[in-house]
Amino acid sequence: MSGVTFLEQLLPNLIKILLENAGAQVGFLILESQGQLLIEAEGAVDSEQVKVLQSIKIENSENLPVGVIQYVARTQEDVVLLDATNDGVFTSEPYIVKNRPKSILCAPIINQGKLIGILYLENNLTTGAFTPDRLEVLKILSSQAAISIENARLYQNLEDKVAERTAQLAEANQEISTLNQKLKAENVRMSAELDIVKQLQQMVLPKQSELEAIEGLEIAGFMEPADEVGGDYYDILQQDGQVKISIGDVTGHGLESGVLMMMAQTAVRTLQKMNETDPVKFLDVLNQTLYDNLQRMDSSRNMSLAILDYAGGVLKLSGQHEEMIVVRADGKRECIDTMDLGFPIGLVEEIGDFISQAEVQLNPGDVVVLYTDGIPEAKDINKAQYGLERLWQVVVKNRQRCVQEIREAVIDDVRQYIGAQKVFDDITLVVMKQK
Repeated sequence: MSGVTFLEQLLPNLIKILLENAGAQVGFLILESQGQLLIEAEGAVDSEQVKVLQSIKIENSENLPVGVIQYVARTQEDVVLLDATNDGVFTSEPYIVKNRPKSILCAPIINQGKLIGILYLENNLTTGAFTPDRLEVLKILSSQAAISIENARLYQNLEDKVAERTAQLAEANQEISTLNQKLKAENVRMSAELDIVKQLQQMVLPKQSELEAIEGLEIAGFMEPADEVGGDYYDILQQDGQVKISIGDVTGHGLESGVLMMMAQTAVRTLQKMNETDPVKFLDVLNQTLYDNLQRMDSSRNMSLAILDYAGGVLKLSGQHEEMIVVRADGKRECIDTMDLGFPIGLVEEIGDFISQAEVQLNPGDVVVLYTDGIPEAKDINKAQYGLERLWQVVVKNRQRCVQEIREAVIDDVRQYIGAQKVFDDITLVVMKQK
């Protein structure tokens, strides 16, 4: 008995051992479970088969003297009836009256002072079948049985908990798997949407043919987002001999910044088509349009934006953005600070009072460079920034070359400086040269 850990194996062995050693014809093992007494094993000496783990309430069985069993459960004392039909206090028990058994033994199975079950044995052939010697043997067997039953129950409870926990983990894994599938599907969908916005951004950039058609200026542009969708913006528009150049940088990057960049491009083109030439009105209307949309979107994004008007060798600059670099044909360097020429777009409703204009006369061979902060703030492996001075040097060194070559020289130098480091900000560059 002590070597068996499963109740379904223990109970048949236990019934057979008890029947053999007690001289009983039939035997029942009743176990206590949550305040109820349940028949968990039933066997007979003339049968090899033992019924186990049917969990039948004693009240629902016609094969037991319920009153005797309840008495033993209550008193935790043995009941030995040498002639159950004629002697003792249970002669009127319905089961005994009906079945007229000869000898009955009903004993509690106790472990550490706690009732865990009841053993019921019966002999219908002989009176006095359960002698004191046999009762002593049964008590020894019952003590071992109590320990084995409790161990088996503990083992079963452990197995049940393991099975329950395994089922919970399997359910949790299934939920995680389902969630992962949903996330993958959502990521695929969002990636597709971001890719569309990225393509739209690239599609609205000025074409090379448009740039080549501009009289008086060579122009080359470059824009590369740090993520799928960038927040940088530049455009070159020509209408009735007037050229409008714009460059901006939306706070952050990603889908929301990309949408604001697209809105700015549309607003600038619309105002250009309306022949709005006053820089104050131009930027104020553009700001109000974007501000209203940002309020509707409940977005905290805003953007720096510089607008340049070019005609006949003269650049007129308005709006707040990064400093504009001018490298004269002889290598002289000039820097136009835009801090007092405007105000961030979309931050407040009215910016008209902050807008002013600076004018730059260009001579043949002069180079103008516009950029976003992704260039001077690019970092190397030691977290040191690229800086404006290095940008100056590259432009001065390559000022005699065409704008496409100047652009490539700057971008190559920035990439070489960054090395294997991740690019954390969008990079935009516009190079212009007076013909």
